[in-house]
Amino acid sequence: MNKNTVFFIFTLLLGPIASDAATTCSRANLTRCLDSACAINVGSNPAARCQYCGTASAGGMPADNGMRSVSVGQSASNTISARELKNAPADPGARYAWATTECLKKVAGCTPDNVADIYDPLIEQSCRAAGINAQMATLQAAARKTKSQSSCATDIRACLIDVKRCGANFAACEDNADFDKFFAACSVESTGCTDYTSAIRTELIAARDAAIKNADVALAGIVNSYQSARDSKLKAVQNNCTNNAGRDECIQTVCARNMRNQCGANYPAEKSMATLICKFHDLACDRLKK
Repeated sequence: MNKNTVFFIFTLLLGPIASDAATTCSRANLTRCLDSACAINVGSNPAARCQYCGTASAGGMPADNGMRSVSVGQSASNTISARELKNAPADPGARYAWATTECLKKVAGCTPDNVADIYDPLIEQSCRAAGINAQMATLQAAARKTKSQSSCATDIRACLIDVKRCGANFAACEDNADFDKFFAACSVESTGCTDYTSAIRTELIAARDAAIKNADVALAGIVNSYQSARDSKLKAVQNNCTNNAGRDECIQTVCARNMRNQCGANYPAEKSMATLICKFHDLACDRLKK
C-alpha cells in the first residue's frame, strides 16, 4: 500500500481543502473521523485499525455488526455515518484511501500529510497488536524488493560464473556435484528468487552443457588445424625431395642472389659453393626416407 502516491492524488483532488491554510487541523477530530471507518470496536479488538485500514496480512475484517458504535455520541459532521460506511471498500488499502478522502472533506484544515502524521502511527501500533512486527515503511520496502524471474536469472548466473565458482566457460562445474554446490550458494545469496530457482537451474544446466560441448568442439578444431598444417608441410617436403626439386631450386636462388657471376658456365667454383650451401636439402631428404 503506497500511501504517498494516494496522498499525492488526494492533494490534487482536494485542492480547496488543502488551500485553506488559515484553519488549523484538529488532531482529535481527524482521529475520530478516521476511527469511524478504521477502528470499529477497537476497545475489544486492538488490531481493528490494522485489519480495517492497514494490511490484509493482519487477518480478515471483523463482522460489521457493531459499525454504529463508533459514531454514537460523536458529531455527525466529524465522523463517517453508518450509511456512508456501506460504500467503504473491504480491501484495507482501498478503505484507508477512501476514509482519508471522506475525512478530509469533513475535518477542515487537514491535509494528507496530517493523516500520515496523525493516523499512521496508530495503524502501526494496531498492526503490532495483530502480531505483525514490522512498520508500514518496512512492509512497503519488502514489497518493492519483489524480483522478476529474469532479474533472478541474471543475478544467479553472474554469481555462478564468477572465477571463484564455475568460471565464465563453466569449466569448474563440469561435474554435477560441483555445479549443484555453487548453484545452491548463489541461490541463497539471491534473495527473493525462491519461486524461480528450479526453472533457473534448468536454464543454467543447459547453458553449462552447451558451453562444455562448444569447448570440446573448439579444441577438436584446433587439433585438426595443427594436424592439417603438419600434413601440408610434410607433403611440401616430400615434393621438394622428388627428383631433387628443392635442392635445385635452392642452388638457383643462391646463385642469383649471392654469387657475383650468378654461377655462369665459366665460373664452376660459384656453382660448387652454391651446391654446398644447399647440401642441407640432401640431408633432410635422406632423413625423411628413413
